[in-house]
Amino acid sequence: MIAAAEISLADGRLAGLSWGHEESPIWLALHGWLDNAASFARLAPLLVEHLNIRIVAIDFSGHGRSRRHPPGADYAIWDYAHDVLDVLKSLGLERAPLLGHSMGAGVACLVAAALPERVERLVLIDGLGTLSTPAEKTAEQLRKGLQGHRRRSSRAPHYADVESAIMARVNGGVTALDAVTVEPLVRRNLEEDGEGGYRLRTDGRLLRPSMVRFCPEQVQAILNAIEMPTLLIEGDSGILGERDRARHARNAVKPLRRRVLVGGHHLHLEPNAVAAVAEAIVTGIRDE
Repeated sequence: MIAAAEISLADGRLAGLSWGHEESPIWLALHGWLDNAASFARLAPLLVEHLNIRIVAIDFSGHGRSRRHPPGADYAIWDYAHDVLDVLKSLGLERAPLLGHSMGAGVACLVAAALPERVERLVLIDGLGTLSTPAEKTAEQLRKGLQGHRRRSSRAPHYADVESAIMARVNGGVTALDAVTVEPLVRRNLEEDGEGGYRLRTDGRLLRPSMVRFCPEQVQAILNAIEMPTLLIEGDSGILGERDRARHARNAVKPLRRRVLVGGHHLHLEPNAVAAVAEAIVTGIRDE
């Protein structure tokens, strides 16, 4: 197994993990909401081996070991596009392939649509586009956001040991995860609390409702603007499937190729599914 190296980017603002030789072509990997760079701990070594590339996976702002936004600042999905552009600058890259999972796939789509000259290709894992709110529900979304932002933030939960933190993520996650799958994410996201236990590094503000979201028509227009080769890997028990929103999103991306594999939303991290994900990506790239 190819070992990961810690990496510091954007003048120390962003942290991440790197696999592969420094001189190899770089792919930038973008994780999902409340996850971190360790999301690619099992997939990246396989891709590095078969494609002779270097994968740099970042912790988005407020996630993992990256810095939090300053007081009073928000976490909107388009803010993460700046993380991507800052990392490209740090690495001296004009453009790069983007490998994104879930929210990271959404961020990749935003960058690809707005700045296509910076994105060589998209490889998306169980994510396409971003959450939206119908225009007629704008006031309702704003109400949720305002109320959520004005609530007092609660302290990060305390865990007596790593195993307790892992089980808390298993039992409280938005999507189904088992302890083996989630372990790399949780371990990277923990820090000692000075009391003999652990707390999460994740910024609690990430749990606040968004003040504003794109409306469905805007998301569709963003996806329509994607022109580079796009490979979508879905889990057959993931979050996309044949839901209306997912079908409309897939139809909007003209260069999209789709593969559905056995697995859940985090299939790239599931020990029994990751090899098939890697094979689908390698085959997809070589068949272009």
